[in-house]
Amino acid sequence: MKKDKSTIKIACVGEAMAELMLGSDEDQAPSLGFAGDTMNTAIYLNRMLDETSEVSYITVVGQDTLSDRLVRRLSDESINTSRIGRSSTRLVGLYAITTDQSGERTFSYWRSESAARTLFQHDAKDSQCNFAVLNGFSVIVLSAISLAILPNEVRMALLAELARLRNEHQVRVVFDSNYRPTLWESEDVAREIIAATWRITDIALPSIDDEKMLFHDVDEAALLARLRSYGLIHGALKRGALGPRSLNDSVHESFVQNTVAPLSPHKVVDTTAAGDSFNAGYLSSILAGKNEHEALQAGHACALRVISHSGAIIPRDQW
Repeated sequence: MKKDKSTIKIACVGEAMAELMLGSDEDQAPSLGFAGDTMNTAIYLNRMLDETSEVSYITVVGQDTLSDRLVRRLSDESINTSRIGRSSTRLVGLYAITTDQSGERTFSYWRSESAARTLFQHDAKDSQCNFAVLNGFSVIVLSAISLAILPNEVRMALLAELARLRNEHQVRVVFDSNYRPTLWESEDVAREIIAATWRITDIALPSIDDEKMLFHDVDEAALLARLRSYGLIHGALKRGALGPRSLNDSVHESFVQNTVAPLSPHKVVDTTAAGDSFNAGYLSSILAGKNEHEALQAGHACALRVISHSGAIIPRDQW
């Protein structure tokens, strides 16, 4: 279906990687897929939105066969791939994942020279940034991983560009503080960049574990107070099995009492993409004009569905 000018255009920005799933059994044959936090969100978001929305993915990949397959994977999900850049010198990143009997994951990464690290740059050594790929969107979704993989000067320029797009074009910025310590130069740098990003965020999707790890909040109340000090009033705090909590306190109690318990009895197979899929469910509801309570329900339900399957992306024929 052809999109018209009233279409909500959404850009998910970050790093998509090849995913080697090793499972929990040494005799289990490995399987290859493609994933990445904002890629996972893009796929689930696109599955849940209707024809009045269009989801694009923004990254850089290589010119090799594996990169071709990654782009084709996104296209098969009806994701717009026209703004994916191609590097002549770099390839996509790779990670291997094993899961234990409770569904918890262990990762091994090969991503230090991934093509996505050149995003918004003409090449790896170019200090000039080009943000033209962000033009024309009404919603931009990114995570702390999207920022961590970039050189610091590019991060800072990107934050300035996002602030400009918000002020001049009313673009809504959606941010998930998906903190991965090994991707950052230091904890101090991560704190500075993530706090700065929260200050230009319209819809916040933090995880309690990530926030506490980075900012050392003493408890949930202190964490929420800090988030609100940035001006955040829209979004949800992801709390794992406890269920999400709205950043709008008036929504929280009724959700906890009426929604979490009935949705809880799912067998946890693999917690990969739990937060990413929550983001998609929550955001799809908000963009569809539903209220905060419905958005929390949709996010929680989507995450529970995803963690009952192996791997980041549920196959379409099982969706």
